[in-house]
Amino acid sequence: MRWLRLLLLFLVLPLAACALNGKPSTYLVAVKGPYALDTGDVVRVSVYGEAELSRSYRVDDGGALALPLIGSVPVRGKTTQMAAAEITAALAAGYIREPSVAVEIETYRPFYIQGAVKTGGQFPYVYGMTVRAAISTAGGFSDTADRTRAIVYRRQGKEMVKGIVGLDFPIYPGDTLVVSERWL
Repeated sequence: MRWLRLLLLFLVLPLAACALNGKPSTYLVAVKGPYALDTGDVVRVSVYGEAELSRSYRVDDGGALALPLIGSVPVRGKTTQMAAAEITAALAAGYIREPSVAVEIETYRPFYIQGAVKTGGQFPYVYGMTVRAAISTAGGFSDTADRTRAIVYRRQGKEMVKGIVGLDFPIYPGDTLVVSERWL
């Protein structure tokens, strides 16, 4: 009788572990990590004591900021703190003694939505946005939309990843959402 319980335990335990993993197999989109700058972001650079340098700059197609005195500073894939350190180092190399630089995001790059929504296209990103909020921004679902999930395409490093996600999944600037049609 004891061996029967052990056998049952060894057969049921792996199945119980599978029941706890609710993640779909196509769920590859990372949801954590610091925000990385990329093309289209607008940042506010503040250099203490230097009003001519303190203003808004857009990250260009090459992933860089073009600042007076120091020229192009690559910031793609970097956090705002890393970008501030890069600018500080460049300014300290012969232009300003002991510069104090702060970088903050002024405007996020847009997100894109297509598929079974009323108005697809490019929309401004708002911090903390979810798939549900993005669909609302696009005018809501079309009559034939799958109202339970969406596909998110997100650049992670140098590759584009795809994930099938629920409506409360957080989206980030630069994401592309696709709302599929439901099959009756």
